[in-house]
Amino acid sequence: MGAVRIKDRWGEQRLFEQRSLVAAIVIFLLTSVLISRLVVLQVMRHDYYTELSAGNRVRLEPLPAPRGLILDRHGKVLADNQPAFQLELVREQVPDVDATLQRLVEIGLLPADDVADVRKQIRSRRSFEGVPIRLRMTDEEIARFAVHRFEFPGVDIATRLARSYPHTETAVHALGYVAAISEADLKRIDSTAYAGTSLIGKLGIEAAYEKELHGSNGSREILVNAAGRSVERAGAFVPDLRRVAPVAGADIITSIDLETQRIAEEALIDRRGSIVALDPDTGDVIALVSRPGFDPNAFGRGLTRAEFAALNENIDRPLLNRALKGAYPPGSTIKPIVALAGLAYGVTVPEKTRMCGGYFTLPGSRHRFRDWKPRGHGRMDMLSAIAQSCDVYFYDLAAQIGVDRLAEFLSHFGLGTLTGIDISGEKHGLLPTPAWKRKAFSRPADQVWFPGETVIFGIGQGYLTATPLQMAHAASIIASRGKRYRPRLVTGLRDPVTNKTRRLEPQLVEQIDVAQPDAWDVAIGGMVKVMNGGTASRSQAGAKYQIAGKTGTAQVFSIAQNAKYDESKIDERLRDHAWFIAFAPAEAPKIAVAIMVENGRSGSGTAAPIARRVIDTYLLGAPTTELPAVKPIAGSATVPPATE
Repeated sequence: MGAVRIKDRWGEQRLFEQRSLVAAIVIFLLTSVLISRLVVLQVMRHDYYTELSAGNRVRLEPLPAPRGLILDRHGKVLADNQPAFQLELVREQVPDVDATLQRLVEIGLLPADDVADVRKQIRSRRSFEGVPIRLRMTDEEIARFAVHRFEFPGVDIATRLARSYPHTETAVHALGYVAAISEADLKRIDSTAYAGTSLIGKLGIEAAYEKELHGSNGSREILVNAAGRSVERAGAFVPDLRRVAPVAGADIITSIDLETQRIAEEALIDRRGSIVALDPDTGDVIALVSRPGFDPNAFGRGLTRAEFAALNENIDRPLLNRALKGAYPPGSTIKPIVALAGLAYGVTVPEKTRMCGGYFTLPGSRHRFRDWKPRGHGRMDMLSAIAQSCDVYFYDLAAQIGVDRLAEFLSHFGLGTLTGIDISGEKHGLLPTPAWKRKAFSRPADQVWFPGETVIFGIGQGYLTATPLQMAHAASIIASRGKRYRPRLVTGLRDPVTNKTRRLEPQLVEQIDVAQPDAWDVAIGGMVKVMNGGTASRSQAGAKYQIAGKTGTAQVFSIAQNAKYDESKIDERLRDHAWFIAFAPAEAPKIAVAIMVENGRSGSGTAAPIARRVIDTYLLGAPTTELPAVKPIAGSATVPPATE
């Protein structure tokens, strides 16, 4: 018989008490944790979680600032803003982005070629931001989307202010344009400041003054439903929520005279070339023309890849700003400056004459540097040499001055360097020297500077190149007797709130001293004679003011020593460029111009008449002459008649 176990009541009591104590401690600890968590949630982080909760029904929507206007010098609008509808996609609200984009292609609301670019844009933006995938929708496209709207959660139509250029191509290379913000743009801008903004300045004034034009975006809170769509668009009651008003960008006051700009552009219709007009007393740009041009509105609505390719690959290069980037041999337009150099260095005097028999030779050389007039001009002093554009006179003068001194003197007139205009993209051109040539070429034989290169330097040929802006700048320096102002397109900024304008002061870069006080009179006098019995006398006829000008013809390719230039037998694009620089009135200049017509053949016959119309418009309000008729040459494109 086994032993009988007697129940230990005291042991059981102690065990129970121990377990109760442990349970109490655990409950206490858990309760403490719960209380502390409630304190954190309800007290310490109350504001945070309140805001987070509100986010489930309240969304912050950016309010883009209206872009500042761009105005001409008389207050005429060159660029403004117009209401437009655009299609926007919010990535976090779209179940399948790729399928959505493909469906938009199928119903004709998104070009297939643009899908890849749109996909990149979507990836580059934050998931809750609206990404524009189609700009400036037409009424028909809006109606089509409305029919299919139920298929596109997270896609909606937004009303935005779109950039508008009411004069289309006019002044496009000065104004530039706005286009969709690219991945590259996002890397350099504050994305927060551009929230809700789909466009940014790309070229010209639009890009150079982007900061001033952009303004400061605002924001507002909107109620949204479970699908993320605005409740107010559904017609529900919406209480007043927080709103921060945007501040519009500053209005840009330019120096452009719209009417002069328009007449200048009309003069280059169906041509390739450039016109730049400056105020010699300030450096203000009166007109800046590059033809052909393009419609900047197309970039604002969004170009397809095919449309951009058509522009970019066009043989006439409409996207090229010839005024700033077109570098051409200036030809005879530099002869007044070469004359000034001769006077400044004491190489010659105005009365000294030189016989022109139709060609020039260097001592010890048989090579003939030909004059444009085969039989020569006879005996020439400095004024008559400028007036008749005698090559032989300036061949000889350049050889006497020397290449280094000549290059140094021309640099003071802005050649070979940037003018400093207040938009980007300007080219230096080329002011050649022996030192430059040693650096530019790798073969020792090509590094040698030959005396003949100095000779042709004197008539603006050889390696020397300049932009139309540089030549207009040089003309303005002559007109102002040595005052070198920095060219500028913008003269003031107008505050959109106060409507007060802050004027920008012109910048005087240099006062050129030519030592001889009468040197300027000689150079200007020679340019006046160009218009009175000289190479451009027909363009002075009937004018109510005196023009001082200089014609120029620049070769596109070199001609062999014994060869004869016959333009009827060469391609139109290989014919000489036509140049003309001028200022007026000669005694108190108000405008300086440079005209360059690619393959225009004749500075006097093609470029000078254009200058007359431009100057007429600015000084008199309207042109008083007609351009000469353009006559076709057999076997070539249409070109103007040849004259000297």
